[in-house]
Amino acid sequence: MVYTQIQDIRADLQAGRTSCVELVRMYLQNIGSNKHLNAFLEVWEEEALERAAAIDLKIQNQTAGKLAGVVIALKDVLAYKNHKVSSSSRILEGFESLYTATAVQRLYDEDAIFIGRTNCDEFAMGASNENSAYGPVLNAADPSRVPGGSSGGSAVAVQANMCHASLGSDTGGSIRQPAAFTGTFGLKPTYGAISRWGLLAYASSFDQIGPFTKSLADSRLLLEIMAGPDEHDATVSQNHSLLGFDEQAGKKYKFAVMEEAINHEGIHPDIKQMTLNCIEQLKNAGHEVSYFSFPLLDYMVPTYYVLTTAEASSNLSRYSGMLYGNRSSSATDLESTFTNSRTEGFGAEVKRRIMLGTFVLSSDYYDAYYKKGQQVRQLIRKKTNEILDTCDAILIPTTSTPAFKIGEKSKDPIAMYLADLFTVQANLAGVPAISIPYSTTAENLPMGMQLIGKEFEEQKLFALSDIVLSSKTNA
Repeated sequence: MVYTQIQDIRADLQAGRTSCVELVRMYLQNIGSNKHLNAFLEVWEEEALERAAAIDLKIQNQTAGKLAGVVIALKDVLAYKNHKVSSSSRILEGFESLYTATAVQRLYDEDAIFIGRTNCDEFAMGASNENSAYGPVLNAADPSRVPGGSSGGSAVAVQANMCHASLGSDTGGSIRQPAAFTGTFGLKPTYGAISRWGLLAYASSFDQIGPFTKSLADSRLLLEIMAGPDEHDATVSQNHSLLGFDEQAGKKYKFAVMEEAINHEGIHPDIKQMTLNCIEQLKNAGHEVSYFSFPLLDYMVPTYYVLTTAEASSNLSRYSGMLYGNRSSSATDLESTFTNSRTEGFGAEVKRRIMLGTFVLSSDYYDAYYKKGQQVRQLIRKKTNEILDTCDAILIPTTSTPAFKIGEKSKDPIAMYLADLFTVQANLAGVPAISIPYSTTAENLPMGMQLIGKEFEEQKLFALSDIVLSSKTNA
C-alpha cells in the first residue's frame, strides 16, 4: 500500500481499515526488502512498533495528534534524545544525542512515528550521497545511479516507500536535488522559518530543515507544524508565522524564467525540453511567463563554496576528540589528540572543505575571498528579490542533469560542485524553494521543476506548485 497523502492515512485509521501498527510493519517490511539501497543507518523497529500501539489507543480515545500514523525517517544530522546521531561520519560514531531537535519534537508532539535515521553525505557535504562513511545510497529508480545529496537516504526512503515522509537539511540544494533525482517533493523553507536547534551544523547561515513528501499537501502540513519561533534559536523569525495566501480560482500568475539556466551549456537535453514544455503549458493555461537575464549565475556556486566552507571550518572545529565523539587510540598528548582524531574521523570531502574554509578565512586571503564572497552574496540576494518583485515565482529546473552514475563525478570535485548550479540561489538569498516531480527522461529517470518564491511566502509557493502540476495534467 502506497499512501500519497496524510489525509488518506487518517481516513483509513479512523475507519478502522488499517492501524498504526500495521502501517509500521508495512514500512519495516519495505525497509527489509530495500536494504541494498543503503538508505538507513539505523532502524528503530521495536520502538516504532511500541509507539504505534500507543497511538492506536489515542486514536480510539480520539486524542491523537495531526500526524497519528505518519511514519517519518530522520536524516542523520537531526538530534533525537537518547538516539545516535553521527552526520554519517566516523568522528561521531556511537554518539547519542542528549536532547531532541525542535523540528523533530514538534512532529513528535503531533504523534508522528519515527522509524530510523537515514544515510547522508558526511556532515551534509555532497551532491551524490557518496561521501558517507557508511557507503553510498543507491537510487531506487536505477541502483547504478546516485540519489543526490546530501539528503539522499531521506529521499530514497520516501521514494521506495520505506516511510511516508522524511526530514532532510538543505544548505545548497541538499533537499531539492535529491527530490528531483528520486521523483519526490522536496521543500527548502525560508531561512529562519524552522528552528535549527538540534541540527548538526554545516554552514549556519545557509542550513535549513525541510521535508521530503509524496504530495504538496503533506509538505504544507509538515511545514506548518515545524515552523515558528523557538527560544533556542535566535535566527528563527520572531515576527513571522508563515504568511497566508488567498488563492483565487481562475487567477492568472506571473512566472519568471532564467535565460541562462535553460540555455546553459551543461543542461541535459531532456531537462531543457521538460522546462520548455512546462513553460508552454503554463502559457496555454493563461499564465504569464517572462524571461530574465541573471549574469550572476556562474558566480553563485563559487560564492556558495567560499562562504559555506568558511562556516564549516568554524563549525567543525568542535570535533576535536576531546569532549565527545571519536578519540584516536594513537593519541599521546593534546596536539596528537586533535590531529589524529580529526585525521582518522573525517572523510576526504570534509577535510577538503575544512582546509578550503580555513584558507579563505586566513588573514592573508580574508578580504580577497570571504569578504568578497559576502559582497557577491548580497548582490545575488538583491537581484533575486528584485526579480521576485516583478513576478509571483521564479521557474527553473531543479538540476541541470538527471541522476548520474555512481562514481561518475567522484574524482572531479568541481564537476560535483556544479551539481548545485540551480539550487544554491535560494540558499544564498535566504528565500524558499521547492522541487516538484514533473517528468522523466527517456531512460525513465525522474526530473524536477523548481519554484523559488519570496521570503515566508511558502503558502503561495505551494499554490503555484499545484498550478504547475495542474497545467501539466490538463495539457
